[in-house]
Order: sequence, then C-alpha cells, then structure tokens
Amino acid sequence: QVQLVESGGGLVLAGGSLRLSCEASGKTIGIGKMGWYRRAPTNQRELVASISHGGGSIIYEDSVKGRFTISRDNSKNTVYLQMNSLKPEDTAVYYCNAYDGLSELEVWGQGTLVTVSS
Repeated sequence: QVQLVESGGGLVLAGGSLRLSCEASGKTIGIGKMGWYRRAPTNQRELVASISHGGGSIIYEDSVKGRFTISRDNSKNTVYLQMNSLKPEDTAVYYCNAYDGLSELEVWGQGTLVTVSS
C-alpha cells in the first residue's frame, strides 16, 4: 500500500508564497501520475495541478496558471507545489493524490490547510 503525507501549509499574506510537499511511502514502485487537489469551505474538491510520472505531462487549473508550479522528484517519491502570488481565494485544504498502478487505486493524503489573508 501507498501512503501520502503532505506538509508545508500555513497562513500567508496575499501576494506571498508557500511550497507544499507530499511524500509517498510504502509500495511506491507503482506510483504513476501525482497531483494536488483543493477544497475550499463552500466548494467541491477541484484539481489544482497534476504531473505524469516522467514529468512530461503537466496540467494546471486555469486560475493557478502562471502562479503555481508542480514538480516531482521520483528519487524521493515526492511531489511539490510551489505557490506564488497567493490570493485569498486560494484558501483551501490542499490534498495530495497519486495513482497506484499496482493496486489500480487512487491514493489520498490527509490534507494540509492553506490560508491566505488579505
């Protein structure tokens, strides 16, 4: 089984930056695509960004394009989300996601809260 643990959330002023990290552990050999989702208090969970295993395919939600950057280090089984120019509307719980090809299941982290204050 694969477990995901996020870190890096917190409180930041509008215009500031945060870097989220998500480390996978367990049977990580089958991990493929990884991504970040978020859920604001009154919204449904939405995809923020995703990255293929090799990093050649990256997708961003429209509102974060040009501000957020997703990357991964497969040697560390870790995916990152660099968030710049943060806005109050980016406030949400951010969840790490990974597709485990061995179990053919989506795996989720516990979430990390990002609060952007104006």
